[in-house]
Amino acid sequence: MSFFDKLKIFKRHNYFYYDKFHFLSTILWKFFWKPIFFSIDPEKVHHLVVNVMKLIKPLLAFNAHKYTFKYNFRNNKYLEREVFGIKFPNPVGLAAGFDKNAEIYKQMHDHGFGFIEIGTVTPKPQDGNPKKRIFRLVNDDAIINRLGFNNDGVDQIVNRLKKNINVIIGGNIGKNKDTPNEKAADDYLICFQKLYDHVDYFAVNVSSPNTPHLRDLQNTEGLRSILIPLIDENKKRSNKPILLKISPDLNNSDVLSIVDLIQELKIDGIITTNTTLSREKLKSDNKLKSQKGGLSGAPLRKRSTEVISLIHKYSKGNVPIIGVGGIMSADDALEKLNAGASLIQVYTGFIYNGPSFIYKINREIIKSLN
Repeated sequence: MSFFDKLKIFKRHNYFYYDKFHFLSTILWKFFWKPIFFSIDPEKVHHLVVNVMKLIKPLLAFNAHKYTFKYNFRNNKYLEREVFGIKFPNPVGLAAGFDKNAEIYKQMHDHGFGFIEIGTVTPKPQDGNPKKRIFRLVNDDAIINRLGFNNDGVDQIVNRLKKNINVIIGGNIGKNKDTPNEKAADDYLICFQKLYDHVDYFAVNVSSPNTPHLRDLQNTEGLRSILIPLIDENKKRSNKPILLKISPDLNNSDVLSIVDLIQELKIDGIITTNTTLSREKLKSDNKLKSQKGGLSGAPLRKRSTEVISLIHKYSKGNVPIIGVGGIMSADDALEKLNAGASLIQVYTGFIYNGPSFIYKINREIIKSLN
């Protein structure tokens, strides 16, 4: 073995080269970019970032990708996961809500995410709830949002996904705000049919707190009315994985009832959990913590992990789980995986920690396995 081969192995296993790059990236994020971004309205800065990333996308074709936050675990066997028939390059995904309209999934993949969940997608375009509708709770490492499924509609999103080549995409689907619950199944089926050839799995979202009465569909009868038509449609095609995304605010008995239904209907997995309406033990002032909407970030970590553990133990590990909620550090990610999650997703943790966050999580996962 040559000296250069040994050096490559040293870099791969001791994180010599990329650790330096990501250390500098973290310093820049903490002391430069984050203070700037956090001084701007959250929704405005999000649109700014999306637009900038769309602009730089053409540069990737000219080898400028070497300047992006790529990581060196692209083909690392320790990170690969095969879950519900899909081979994921690593277990860290981007949660729904960040790339709602499938505009920057390629760029986020280049940042190191193993898969991207787009949406929530509805049949018709909708603006969502009135602004201002996103609030940072910096003292709690948290965010409150009441966006309300703002998206461009399924047809525009499908057109963007037609350009996808190798990014694993989850399609998070929901209903339009003006669709009554008794007709919600029609909205889910429309999105399911139109997205079918362009996503790798589906996430059925009945747990957002920001669409009126949506969470009422989390009862057994409501879930059956939505899931059975999707299952029937799926059988006519190539049988893509269907997952259900649930709320952290369900009591444990309701969670177990949903697990029973999932196993009965042979749904492929569960995403645990969406945002919470709870405001317990928050440090932020009353003006912030009293804002309506779903809370994400550090305060959600404990409950999300409890639900993961509950489902994993009750199902004896037979229900694949994507763990999401309160992952603000690599240790939080490992906690979710150790509790029984097969894959994890981040959103708020990515906002607070910056682009190198995914690299750090993947690095710690490898270290925990060696």
